[in-house]
Amino acid sequence: MNFENLNPQQRDLQVVNYLKGLVIDGVDRAASGHPGGAMSSMDFAYLLFSEFLHHHPQDTHYFARDRFVLSAGHESMMLYSLLYASGILSAQDLKNFRQLDSRTPGHPENHLCPAVECTTGPLGQGAAMSVGFAIAGLHLAARLDQELFHTRTWCLLGDGCMQEEVTLGAASYAGHLGLGNLIWFYDKNRAQISGTIERVTSDQQRPIFEGMGWHVIELTDGHNHADLREAMQQAQHNTQQPTLIVALTQMAHGAASLEGSYKTHGSPFSAAERDATKKRLGIPQEQGSFYFPRSALDHFRRNFADLTKSAEQRQQRLTQRINHDPAFRKLYHSFFQPKYKNLPSPSWPSEPQATRLAFGTLLSLWSSHLPHLVGGSADLEPSNMTTDFAHQVQDFSRNSRQGRNFAYGVREFTMACISNALALYGGLLPFDATFLAFSDYMRPALRLGSLQRAQVIHEFTHDSFYVGEDGPTHQPVEQLMSLRLIPDLYVMRPADGAELEALMRVAFKLPHPSCFILSRQKIPPLSALQSTLPSDYGEGAVRGGWVVKESARESKAAEKAGKANQRENAHVDYVFYATGSEVSLALEVAHKLEDTQPGINVKVVSLPCWRLLEQQPPSYQEAVLSPQCPRKISLEAGSTLGWQKFIGSQGLALGLDHFGASAPADDLADKLGFSCQQVLKRVLHHDFTGSTSSHSTA
Repeated sequence: MNFENLNPQQRDLQVVNYLKGLVIDGVDRAASGHPGGAMSSMDFAYLLFSEFLHHHPQDTHYFARDRFVLSAGHESMMLYSLLYASGILSAQDLKNFRQLDSRTPGHPENHLCPAVECTTGPLGQGAAMSVGFAIAGLHLAARLDQELFHTRTWCLLGDGCMQEEVTLGAASYAGHLGLGNLIWFYDKNRAQISGTIERVTSDQQRPIFEGMGWHVIELTDGHNHADLREAMQQAQHNTQQPTLIVALTQMAHGAASLEGSYKTHGSPFSAAERDATKKRLGIPQEQGSFYFPRSALDHFRRNFADLTKSAEQRQQRLTQRINHDPAFRKLYHSFFQPKYKNLPSPSWPSEPQATRLAFGTLLSLWSSHLPHLVGGSADLEPSNMTTDFAHQVQDFSRNSRQGRNFAYGVREFTMACISNALALYGGLLPFDATFLAFSDYMRPALRLGSLQRAQVIHEFTHDSFYVGEDGPTHQPVEQLMSLRLIPDLYVMRPADGAELEALMRVAFKLPHPSCFILSRQKIPPLSALQSTLPSDYGEGAVRGGWVVKESARESKAAEKAGKANQRENAHVDYVFYATGSEVSLALEVAHKLEDTQPGINVKVVSLPCWRLLEQQPPSYQEAVLSPQCPRKISLEAGSTLGWQKFIGSQGLALGLDHFGASAPADDLADKLGFSCQQVLKRVLHHDFTGSTSSHSTA
């Protein structure tokens, strides 16, 4: 077959066939992968990348590019084949599919493969993140320049994505907001790993999505290029609604004998099926694997010159605005080159204050200094203390794209996915907020956000049994410790407003997400409990752990040395490690302990962020933790599992390893053993030699 002799329509179909051949060969070489869905989606994906997607072919970071999200992340080989045809990946990258240290992992990862906007694989999260990308595009266009920053977001979903609840939550929010720059393509091939979708669902997408405010286009043949083009053009022209294109396709479209079979979902073709399919697709066997002739590449890239010219012109217009419009330059840099050094500090009160209220204070104080700070709460604004921020910056809505507050409603999982996308889009610093107990609803997105290095600030309030009357359904126990298990997630539980402020300033500069675990109840500021605190004790919090109360001998050694941060490793009889509201309790117990046993040396350490402490030099960690102390006690109103890393096998872990109860917070504190006298009694009766249990919980 001579490619040059084909008419344009035939060329399109043959390029699709060559792309399918790359999918087949990549999966075959890896002996692992998902060819069926990649082949059923290829007609749409080819048209999108060759005709509809606005991008810069030579710059994957082009600021005004359209975003493409592959929610059906198992179809990764489809995306890699398109990126190869676009000149972004090499043939060797395709050959390294699913291999160690390759740019082409089993599911797309944004930090490994160029032009992958977000990491996908867990179904539905890509769809939800696409809503965040669309929001970011509309918001930045409204705030900066409507013409320069206008973008669209395209998302490819499979049957599995449509079955995940987060997809419908995100679709509901997108329809409510009227995101006219969002286009979903549902590749309805009706096959998944365990069989056909008729076994598990009979949903009708048109009435469902139209009821949520979407524009719905249904195609009976998702492989017909004329129909696909018309649907995609309609979607682009509807700027008032998000569009869902539902296209009936065939699984493994073009396969020799397995076309339509769910068995192609997650397994390579046999050698016989591979060869027969490639023959049917017009791919010459004598050319070997990964065949893609130059003439076909040229056809795929037929519009790239115009795309490059358009992108460069837009980039030039942006540069001109920056150079000749001082007001715009300042605003632009506030989004893309933010500065945090000169943020004002509040005057923290000397009376007790909930750390959730301190968070709200900082949001309100800094909102005008940080134009790129956006975010919202999952229907808990008065509880998360984000109400003032919302009033200051107004809601993002279909009538106000400049609003910086997102009224997410009761959609925690959707909220976290959208936050990840807002961070990944660029130019925005997002936060979200809910109760700590509800972080369980968000956990898949928290994990994926950490994997993607999405700089999101997650505010979790009502951090312990001190929630009180709402009872055990709302009283977190295991959530705090479980969040610490997620790699690269910075979990921060400040003891007062000063610690919170210091840690917030850290979070602004972290290339990773952070979680702030905040109290509902009022907590006395540490400065009111310990007169010897340095005025800048927030600097200790920045390092993840610091000494709130030194032992008497350490204090004398430090005084003798003349520098508190160069204290000698003096003898310490007891050391308390605590976080959040329990730091003040630990201080109270420490003073009582010294009164009870005159002459002993008791030390109290605040550990607001374990991950930050672990990054400090060993000498600093040792000076703070006093690991040689014979009596180590941890104190935290949550699960005790994990504290052994600080207290060892013989220490005393005071916490909560069972569910709470519905009662006033003070009554629960007495019941659960979080009073000074009860903690003191447990410390005095604990055998630190190891003959008794290493943890204690009411």
